[in-house]
Amino acid sequence: MHITDIIRKKRGSGRLSREEILFFVNGYVSGSIPDYQMSALLMAIWFEGMDDEETAELTLAMAGSGEQIDLSKIPGLKVDKHSTGGVADTTTLVAAPLVAACGGRVAKMSGRGLGHTGGTLDKLESIPGYSVTQSMERFAEIVTQCGVSIIGQSANLVPADKKLYSLRDVTCTVDNVSLIASSIMSKKIASGSDAIVLDVKSGSGAFMKEPAEAERLARLMVEIGRRAGRKTLALVTDMSQPLGNAIGNAVEVKEAIEILRGDHPGDLKEVSLALAAQMLIASRICADESDARSRLENALSSGEALDRLRRMIEAHGGNPNVCDHTGLLPQPDRILPVTASQSGYIGAMDAEAVGRAALLLGAGRQTKEDSIDPAVGIWLNARIGDEVRRGDAIAQLYVTSRSSVDEARTLFSEALTISPEKPAPGTLIAMKIE
Repeated sequence: MHITDIIRKKRGSGRLSREEILFFVNGYVSGSIPDYQMSALLMAIWFEGMDDEETAELTLAMAGSGEQIDLSKIPGLKVDKHSTGGVADTTTLVAAPLVAACGGRVAKMSGRGLGHTGGTLDKLESIPGYSVTQSMERFAEIVTQCGVSIIGQSANLVPADKKLYSLRDVTCTVDNVSLIASSIMSKKIASGSDAIVLDVKSGSGAFMKEPAEAERLARLMVEIGRRAGRKTLALVTDMSQPLGNAIGNAVEVKEAIEILRGDHPGDLKEVSLALAAQMLIASRICADESDARSRLENALSSGEALDRLRRMIEAHGGNPNVCDHTGLLPQPDRILPVTASQSGYIGAMDAEAVGRAALLLGAGRQTKEDSIDPAVGIWLNARIGDEVRRGDAIAQLYVTSRSSVDEARTLFSEALTISPEKPAPGTLIAMKIE
């Protein structure tokens, strides 16, 4: 078997066998297949595509390229949750403690933000003292004790994905549904949870801009999970505007804490509750959505969900008092308003541009080596459909001396469309796939 034969076969619309997929994945990880040949194969896959079986075999080959996490020491069914990325998407910090408060076990490995999308690890590291690096033994202990732990991925987890993603990033082959699905699901399968709940985003702030693309990706990942023997389901949700009101790191932690206190009704809370309900059903704790929703509302009103977050923070070495005093989180030097240029209704919002505005303030990174400023960000005072008057503060910029304020303000303002007519309401949760 030779890599040039595999490239030629895929270039000619051929279907790759399990053995051929294992050959090129293992060969690339070991270094026997060089970047230039793998780049050619990735481009052939990008143009010719892969069918569901090929994609599943690619996913399993990638998952098997490194460490397989064993969570058997943690009692009960373990459930994981993954979002395909977006802006102000803080659902993990809301849903995971909620599920733990209802008796679930959430053993989650998360990633960092890149570009306009935020990363859960960056948000958690804005909490003073929180360490995302834990041994597997300590990880299992925290999940057993608190019901939830969120850590960084092991260096040996799916090395094939690390190498392939870096190459896809520089060869313009990121946006292929099979490559996206295999990248996500290989990490979820290798992470060891029994059940996986996916939040597949669609809209201006998502990788999948159109609902049909998001549905296709969701169905493919659910099928991969089924083939891997994992209970998997997906919700397709809206990302035509930032999901929450906070875009940043410390400011998103603040919003998550306030939601767990019972504040801030809105899209972020609703999607978090929907995901948490599916996680409870997948964990066999609740029989249906009505039962799950009732338990989740009790966990919110009793304060148990916030207490689970507090306990997790303390177990990770962080300051649990942030749950009672969010002023202990990193603070900006200044808070500057962005005002409406005219009266009317917020008719549309380019979520990706809003995310890039937060990046200009210092909330994100353009490359994996960039550092972030945990104190900066944006708080939205108005969302799509809200009426505004000229001069109203439609948002607040949280800035420090590192922030490119003028560029960020301009980009944010250009991201909003103010219309004379109130737009029709969108659909927050489009469908469930299982």
